[in-house]
Amino acid sequence: MDTQGLEINIDKIVRERAGRKAKWIPRWLTRWLENFIHQDFINSYLRQGREGVDFCEGVIEYLGVDLTVEGTENVPFNGRPLTFVSNHPLGAIDGVTLGGIIGRASGGRVKYLVNDLLMNLKGLAPLCIPINKMGAQARNFPQQVEGAFRSDNHIIMFPAGLCSRLIDGEIHDIPWRKAFIQKSIQNERDIVPVHFIGENSPRFYRVAQWCKRLHLKFNFAMTLLPDEMYRAQGNHFTVRFGKPIPYTTFDHSRTPNEWARWVEDEVYKL
Repeated sequence: MDTQGLEINIDKIVRERAGRKAKWIPRWLTRWLENFIHQDFINSYLRQGREGVDFCEGVIEYLGVDLTVEGTENVPFNGRPLTFVSNHPLGAIDGVTLGGIIGRASGGRVKYLVNDLLMNLKGLAPLCIPINKMGAQARNFPQQVEGAFRSDNHIIMFPAGLCSRLIDGEIHDIPWRKAFIQKSIQNERDIVPVHFIGENSPRFYRVAQWCKRLHLKFNFAMTLLPDEMYRAQGNHFTVRFGKPIPYTTFDHSRTPNEWARWVEDEVYKL
C-alpha cells in the first residue's frame, strides 16, 4: 500500500490554500505548525489505511478513548434515512465517534456535512460532503447537499457550525442554524437529537473568547483542535441518543429558527 498519499502534509496544505501568497510563508512557520498539530502522531494512524466507518472506529481505538453510549435502542438505524443533529463540544472526537456508532449500526449508511479541510483526511473523505462556500467548489455545494438529503444515507450535522464555547459560565453551542430543519422537512426525514458530553481544555475556550472580543475573522481556536484531540487520549465521554422527532412536528406554529432552538434545547435535556 502507498501510505504516502494517506498522510497529511501541513506545508503543502497551507501553501495550496495561500495561492500566490505562498512564497511569503517561511518554512519554519509550517514546520512549527506540523509540530503543533502533532502531524507525526496523526500520520502514524493514517498510514494504517483505514477508511469510512472503520476509520472512525479506529480513531477512538488509537486515542484510547472510553465511551458510554446510551439510547441507541431509541433509533431505527436500519429504517428510513434520518437526520442526526448533535451539539459540538470537542470538534474532532465527537464527529468521528458519531460516524463510527451510526455507521456501524446502519451498515455504513452515513454521511457528514463537514468543513472542506477534512477532505485532506483520505480515510474520512468517503463519508464527507465538504462545505466550502468560497471558490469554484461553492457552485456545486447546494446540489451536493440536496443529493445527500435525497439519498438513503443518514446525515450527521452539527448545526452550530463551530465547536461549543464558554457562554455564561457553561460549555454550550452557539445558536443552531435552521438548515437541518428545512432540509429534513423537505425530504421527510425525522430528526434524532444527540447529546455528546465532553469538554475541551480551558485554553481552548480562552482563545475562542479572545477571538470574539478582538473580532478576528480567522478562527484561531480551530487550529487548536488537533492538539485538543491529542490531549484527550484516554478520556471518557458519554453519547446519548434521543428518540426520533417526526418531521411533521415542525409545522408553521414556529419559524425554522425557533424550531432549531427547540431541538437544541431538547438535545441539552438528554
